[in-house]
Amino acid sequence: QQQQQQQPSALKGGKWLHFPQLALRRRLGQLSCMSKPALKLRSWPLSFLYFFLPFSVLKPLTKVGWRPTSRVGLYKTIPTRLLSRAWGRLNQVELPTWMRKPVYNLYIWTFGVNMKEAAVEDLQHYRNLSEFFRRKLKPQARPVSNSHCVVSPSDGKILHFGRVKNCEVEQVKGVTYSLETFLGPQTWSENLEISNSKSETTFQDHLVTREGNDLYHCVIYLAPGDYHCFHSPADWRVAHRRHFPGSLMSVNPGVARWIKELFCHNERVVLAGDWTHGFFSLTAVGATNVGSIRIYFDNDLHTNSPRYMKGSYNDFSFVTNNNEGGITMRKGEHLGEFNLGSTIVLIFEAPKDFTFSLKPGQKIRFGEALGSI
Repeated sequence: QQQQQQQPSALKGGKWLHFPQLALRRRLGQLSCMSKPALKLRSWPLSFLYFFLPFSVLKPLTKVGWRPTSRVGLYKTIPTRLLSRAWGRLNQVELPTWMRKPVYNLYIWTFGVNMKEAAVEDLQHYRNLSEFFRRKLKPQARPVSNSHCVVSPSDGKILHFGRVKNCEVEQVKGVTYSLETFLGPQTWSENLEISNSKSETTFQDHLVTREGNDLYHCVIYLAPGDYHCFHSPADWRVAHRRHFPGSLMSVNPGVARWIKELFCHNERVVLAGDWTHGFFSLTAVGATNVGSIRIYFDNDLHTNSPRYMKGSYNDFSFVTNNNEGGITMRKGEHLGEFNLGSTIVLIFEAPKDFTFSLKPGQKIRFGEALGSI
């Protein structure tokens, strides 16, 4: 009888104990029935607080059915394309002469820029931030290696390099992306020396045009303080350009470890062609505040447009338009520029005895050796 008397009191206490959780569950149920925009507006601030408040104050909410938006989801909601266009316009604003030195010196101090290599060291010469970012170097500042067939197209940091395996490429160690998603469908093969009659079915095998060759890749990250122009890494012929509009998320190595297939989400320009050993491609990947990718010989290319269709791409053939043989590039020749730091990905075919002259994570400068046969 004593047990029977204790049981109602326990239930009563349990009812009052769980009442806030029940009310919260009911409230969350109402939120889940709302339209998606309303739910997004209300859950976004909670998710932000969940990840940034000390001691994870909101973690108990997960016990009553609430789930935070992932960090990746939060990051993807940031309007990086709009911010990049605004940053691009800000870069074009001419600075008063008295303001140039303090502004540029702050940037130099923050990112470790070496102005002694610049063709023009006088900071007052650069009328706006855009001119300063795209500064040219002294001719002797970057000698191009003649003893190696492939050189670095830019200053930067080596994120990853090696053979392409299983149609996947590593953007950083342990994080991969699909080769076919990155380059897009092979509708441009008629402009290259790629056979469509090969028995192999994989995208990677289709790119390898000669027996005894393998497919290689190299990823170079350009930090904001690096020289922003990029050059031809080898003697090759550019036959085709493919422009993928897309996101403009940061390509910082930390973010690259965080977001799978980051390079496939971001806006990028793929230049495909061939060199003496077969297929060769250079891809300039955009990033936050780097919506502007310029290719010097391609005046029809316009990046970071206000509107685009997700997953779309634009093709342009340098073989069928005005240049029957494509665009011939010499090793070290000026190729293009970014508006700020970004990433360059090389994917090319070479014999099996090709070896890289690199170490993961090393700093490299334009013209230094990437590899040789």
